[in-house]
Amino acid sequence: MFNPSREQVRRFFCESWRKHRQRQVLEGAEATAADLIEQHPEYHALLENPESAVEQEFTPEGGQMNPFLHLSLHLAIADQISIDQPFGIRAAYHALRTRLDVHEAEHVILECLGETLWRSQREGTAMDANQYLECVRRSAGK
Repeated sequence: MFNPSREQVRRFFCESWRKHRQRQVLEGAEATAADLIEQHPEYHALLENPESAVEQEFTPEGGQMNPFLHLSLHLAIADQISIDQPFGIRAAYHALRTRLDVHEAEHVILECLGETLWRSQREGTAMDANQYLECVRRSAGK
C-alpha cells in the first residue's frame, strides 16, 4: 500500500498544478488532482509556491482548513466513486447529484468521510465503512 509522506503529498499537488498550468502531460491521478485544484481557486497561490507550501502549518487553531487534506479527501472520494468502494458509495453519490452539482455533492461526502475518520482516530479503531456510507446516504435523503 502506498503511504506517502506529508511532503510527498504536498509536492504531488504542487507539481500537478504546475504541470496543468504549463499545459504539460498529466499522468494518472495528476489529472484528477489538477481538476480538483481548478475548483479551488483559494488554493492556487499556495500551490504556485511549492517551497512555502511544503513548510506551511495548518492548524485548527489558525482557523484554516488544511488545503492538502481537503484536496486529498477529494481525491480519495473520486477514487471511491470510480470503483464503488465502499460498495454503495457510487449510488449514494448519484442520489446527491439529483439535487447538487458535482463539487457540492463531493463536499457532502467529504464531510461524512472527515467525520468518520475523526471518529476512528479518536476511538483508536479502524474506519467504519458502514457508518461512513450511512452518513452519505442520510445526507442524500436515502
